[in-house]
Amino acid sequence: MNHPFENEIIKLSKLDLSVREKLSAEGKLSGGYHPEMEKVHKANARRLREIMNEIGFPTISKVGEVASDAAWLIIQHSIGEPEFMKQCYTMMEENIDDINPKNKAYLYDRIQVSQSKPQKYGTQYIEPEIPYPVEDKENLNKKRLEVGLQPLSLKDINKIPDSENIPEIEIRDQEYTNWRRKVGWI
Repeated sequence: MNHPFENEIIKLSKLDLSVREKLSAEGKLSGGYHPEMEKVHKANARRLREIMNEIGFPTISKVGEVASDAAWLIIQHSIGEPEFMKQCYTMMEENIDDINPKNKAYLYDRIQVSQSKPQKYGTQYIEPEIPYPVEDKENLNKKRLEVGLQPLSLKDINKIPDSENIPEIEIRDQEYTNWRRKVGWI
């Protein structure tokens, strides 16, 4: 079935991923928010907002599963637009039965971490093997399973720093903290 905007949303997400892949291959993704990546994220968010003004949140029934997931990717990467990401999270909550629940979990965690708050599902990492602090380590796997995420091993859960360590974690990357302040996360 060809839904309105389905192909366009998928094309936007593919552009995001291709630019990310190119910059990664060139070794240009570390050391701050690359201007080319930021430009793609802003343009994609602007167009997705226009689409959402016409159809509401791009749910599975409105745009198909692939395009709904693609819309989430665009939202998840709109890191320079806190209010847009928060608005989209609210819309996902309102359409919970017509979206991929994993996407809502990832967006919740991304928003929380961007605000220097503990995450709920353990989807965001400080380093490749160390998740950012979580709200409730004891019930983390229960929360993950509720949204269809694989459980973490006890070893991985034990690596998660306590929430009290967030200021210590944040101080390690002052440039990132300053950027989050500038765009309105903190």
